[in-house]
Amino acid sequence: MRLGRAMACWGKIRTAVAFGLIGCLTSNKPAGAEPAYVGVVREYVETLVRPMAEAPVVVKAIQEQNAKLGDVSEMDMRVLDETYRAEVAQGDLQMAKTLMAKSVSQYLRTKQDDSQGTILEFFVTDCHGLNVGQSTVTTDYWQGDEDKFLKTFAVASRDIYIGGAERDESTQLLETQASFVVTDEKGEPIGTATVTIAIDAL
Repeated sequence: MRLGRAMACWGKIRTAVAFGLIGCLTSNKPAGAEPAYVGVVREYVETLVRPMAEAPVVVKAIQEQNAKLGDVSEMDMRVLDETYRAEVAQGDLQMAKTLMAKSVSQYLRTKQDDSQGTILEFFVTDCHGLNVGQSTVTTDYWQGDEDKFLKTFAVASRDIYIGGAERDESTQLLETQASFVVTDEKGEPIGTATVTIAIDAL
């Protein structure tokens, strides 16, 4: 689906929920009931974000990294993650800059910019949970030990996993993350995609 048509389709969904979303987010709900924002986020991701993650530039990048790191050990992944985290903490960003320079990262950044403030972060991983491309500097490099990977790729789920809603202290935006499995042209799972969504922008 072309982005323009998809945005038009999403506009209808936004109109239907815009006036009631904030109230629903804070209203009382039965124990075990799904928070009101989850359905709205899920529809947005399914309608607009999943097609973005199925683009050839994304699939090719994930496949190439899977082939390159096919036999990587968990110890190696943890070392890579610790190195990445340390660089981010020190403001060095060598690994992050290398990732951000990739064409797949530039593609994800473009999609984030096109979302008019709804997508705050967009990254994809390989079959191990290691970042392949990212629209911004992420806090870590390995997602394989987190729910965004453990509740999607690790359990062969095709569902969209949506985390809890939190308000960012610096921006005051109410945010959540949504993650799902990325598949190749044959429908085989190859990695994951995660977006941080500004619920206030929906």
